[in-house]
Amino acid sequence: MTQPRRALVVIDVQQDYFDGPLAVQHPDRDVAAANVAAAIDAAEAAGLPIVAVQHQLPAGAPIFAEGSDGWRLHPGVAERERPEWLRSTKTVASVFADEALVAWLREREVDTVALVGFMTNNCVLGSAAAAEPLGLAVEVLSDATGAIHLSNEAGTVSARQVHETLMVLLHSNFAAVSTTSAWSEAVAASSPIAGSDLVTSAMQGAAAAA
Repeated sequence: MTQPRRALVVIDVQQDYFDGPLAVQHPDRDVAAANVAAAIDAAEAAGLPIVAVQHQLPAGAPIFAEGSDGWRLHPGVAERERPEWLRSTKTVASVFADEALVAWLREREVDTVALVGFMTNNCVLGSAAAAEPLGLAVEVLSDATGAIHLSNEAGTVSARQVHETLMVLLHSNFAAVSTTSAWSEAVAASSPIAGSDLVTSAMQGAAAAA
């Protein structure tokens, strides 16, 4: 496999995910934030391009209101920010709705984006799926992301169920899923991380269920 030309995309590591109705429940949000910081450090050491994304809604919105405390980046990200990073805001799940972000990645000949941040069940999932038609390979750091408990007319699932299910789903087609530690080692070695594929995952799934 050829050496990946990576960028790290830090998605919505904002204070509203640490307190209130969207507080991340699994993995532990403080551990996930520490792993985001570790991924940033590994990316910086390797000279990778870094993007920091914030979800942003108008003033007065119940979450992510521009300029509010909940809208602000977590200190573990904010204290590491450098002028050469790209800053991006969004109002939808996918980070790739920002055409300037896509152009910035193209200018740097990035072919692989590593996603960290929140939430697994919304912006990480949406961004991983949206990368496919752009021709970008995706890596997702399972311990530097996080999910919430969900309940609605379709059913009730725990954050652990949501997160673990989506990691398997992403690894089956949309992304190569890795831990922060393994990804950092791969970055230092300029090595790719292998994903699975839908057919292999389906065959292994059938065998496991038999």
